[in-house]
Amino acid sequence: MERSRTTGVCLWLGLVSVATSLTHVDAGVVNETCSDGTSKCKPGILLPIWYPENPSAGDKMARVIVYFVAMIYMFLGVSIIADRFMAAIEVITSQEREIVVKRANGETMTTTVRIWNETVSNLTLLALGSSAPEILLSVIEICGHGFHAGELGPSTIVGSAAFNMFVIIGICVSAVPDGEVRKVKHLRVFFVTAACSVFAYVWLYMILAVFSPNEVQVWEGLITLAFFPAFVILAWAVDRRLLFNKFTHKTYRTDKHRGVIIETEGEQSKGIEMDGKMANSHFLDGSAATNLMGLTEGKEMDESRREMIRILKDLKQKHPEKDLDQLVEMANYYALSHQQKSRAFYRIQATRMMTGAGNILKKHVAEQAKRSSSIQEVHVEEPEDFVTRIGFEPAAYQCLENCGAVLLTIERKGGDVSKTIYVDYKTEDGSANAGADYEFTEGTVVFKPGEVIKEIAIGIIDDDIFEEDEHFFVRLSNVRTLDLANDDEMPAYPTVALGYPAVATVTILDDDHAGIFTFESGTVHVSESVGIMEVKVLRTSGARGTVIVPYRTIDGLAKGGGEDFEDTYGELEFKNDETCKMIQVRIIDDEEYEKNKNFFLELAEPRMVDIAFKRYTHTLTHTHSHTH
Repeated sequence: MERSRTTGVCLWLGLVSVATSLTHVDAGVVNETCSDGTSKCKPGILLPIWYPENPSAGDKMARVIVYFVAMIYMFLGVSIIADRFMAAIEVITSQEREIVVKRANGETMTTTVRIWNETVSNLTLLALGSSAPEILLSVIEICGHGFHAGELGPSTIVGSAAFNMFVIIGICVSAVPDGEVRKVKHLRVFFVTAACSVFAYVWLYMILAVFSPNEVQVWEGLITLAFFPAFVILAWAVDRRLLFNKFTHKTYRTDKHRGVIIETEGEQSKGIEMDGKMANSHFLDGSAATNLMGLTEGKEMDESRREMIRILKDLKQKHPEKDLDQLVEMANYYALSHQQKSRAFYRIQATRMMTGAGNILKKHVAEQAKRSSSIQEVHVEEPEDFVTRIGFEPAAYQCLENCGAVLLTIERKGGDVSKTIYVDYKTEDGSANAGADYEFTEGTVVFKPGEVIKEIAIGIIDDDIFEEDEHFFVRLSNVRTLDLANDDEMPAYPTVALGYPAVATVTILDDDHAGIFTFESGTVHVSESVGIMEVKVLRTSGARGTVIVPYRTIDGLAKGGGEDFEDTYGELEFKNDETCKMIQVRIIDDEEYEKNKNFFLELAEPRMVDIAFKRYTHTLTHTHSHTH
C-alpha cells in the first residue's frame, strides 16, 4: 500500500510538471506570436521558410505529411547515431585491467577490475550519451537566438529532468514485484546525486528568471559548467569514502560455506557476523579489505559454474525435446538477459526495438551459435576416429560423508586401444575444502593396451558436525602417450586428447542430519496418456536415521477420484543413508479434448523412526509439486 501511494505521488507530480510546462509554453506562444490570431514561422538555423507563408488547407495538410515523414526519418537517423555512440561509450567504460590480489592465506591471485569508476562513468559518458539529443537541441537554440533563452532549450532540459525524477521513479517503484524488495546499491552517491539534481532546478531558475531574465550570460554558463566537474568529483569522493567514511556505518555478514561477505550501509555497525560470532568493523580496514576482495573473487568461478548447471537443468526439464546445443544457446540467452546491465545497454536496446533492428541479446546469442557451429564443422573435418578421448563417465558423483572414499570412473573412447596412455588428475576445492572435508589427491592414471576404464579413489573425511551438502572437483590434465617417441614422423593430427567432461564434480551429502525433503522439481509437465507419472523426492543436507514422509495429492483444476487422476496418498520410508524415493500417480486418459489442468502433490511433516535421532527433526521441511 505504501509503495502504491509513493508511485501515485511520483506519477501525479510528473503529470503536473508536464502540464505546467505545456501551459507555460502555450501562454508564451499566444502572448508573443498569436496576438493577432495568426502565427508566422521564423527562419530556422539550417532550413528556410517554406513559401508561400499562408497556404491553403490542402497545402497545409500536405506540408503536415511531409514534415511528419521528415521528422520520422530524422528520428531514425538520430537513433542510429545514438546507437553507435552509446555502443562506443559502453566499450570505453567496460575496459578492464589486471591486478594482483593477496588472499587471507598469503597466496596471490590475478583478477580484473574496471578502469573506469562506475559512478564517474554513469555521471559523465553514459549521461552524455543518453542526454545528447536534448543537449544538442539546447545548444543549437541558444546559438541561433543570440544567447537568449528560447522556448525549446530550457523546457527540454527541465522536462527531461522532471520526467526522470517523477515518472521514471514512479514506474521503477511500481515495477517491483509484490513481496520483493529493491534497495539502492550506492546510498551515499544517491544522496549526493539527489541533492545536486534539486539544486540544478533552483540554479536554472535563478539564471533564467532572477540574475538575467530570458538571457544566458557568459559568466552564468561558465559557472554552470564548473558545477558539473565539481559534482562528479564530489560523487567520486563519496563513492570512494574519502570524505565521509567515518560517518557512514557499515555492517558485514558472512556465509560459512560460500565465504562471501556482504556489506550494507546506513545502519549502526556492531561488527562482522562470522559463523555466529562477531568481529570488529575495523577487521576489513587496510590490507584486510584486499584479502576480502580476493576471497570473493576466488569464489566467482565456482558460483558461475553452479549457476550455469542450475540453468541447464531447469531448461532441460522445461524443454525435454531440445538437444544439448539448443539448451546451451537458451542458457546463454537466459544468462545474458538476467545479468546486470548498464544504462547504455538499455538505451541501445530500446532504440533498436523501436526502430525494428531486433533484440540485441538474441542477435548476440545467434552469432555465438554460428561461431560455435562453424568451429564444429572445422573439427568434423579432422579424422576423429583416430583420436583417443579420455574423460570422466559420468561427470557428477554423490557420496555420503561416512562412505570413506568415493570412486570416480575415467573412460577411454575411440582411437587405437593398443597404445599406452597417461593422464594426470588432481582434486580442486569447491565449497568442500581439502583436509577438512576430503583428502587432497593427485596422481597419474595409466591406460595399458586394451584397457578402456579406470577408477580412482578420493578419500572422504567424516565428522559429527552438521554441514550443508558440499562439493569439490577432480580435473584431468596432461593426457599423453609414449608411443610417439618410437615413431619416425609426427602424426598430422593428435592421437590422444582430453574428452568431455574433463572435470568431475563430487557432492558430499552430510550424514549428521536427518535431512531436508523436497521434490526434485517444483513443476512437472506430463501428457494425459502417460499412464503412471513418477515424481522424485530428494533427501538433502543429511541422510542419518530412518524417516517417514507422508504425502498426498490435492485437487487443482484437475480433479481426483478417477476423473483426471487417481487420489494418491501414503508414506515414504527413507532408510538410513537413503537419499531418493519415487511417488507414483496414475493419470486418467479420457480421450477427450481438454485444456491444460493442474493438481498438487504435497509432502507433510516428516517424522523420525529412530529415537536416537529425533533431535534433528526440527529442521525438516516440506514442499509441493505442481503437475500439469
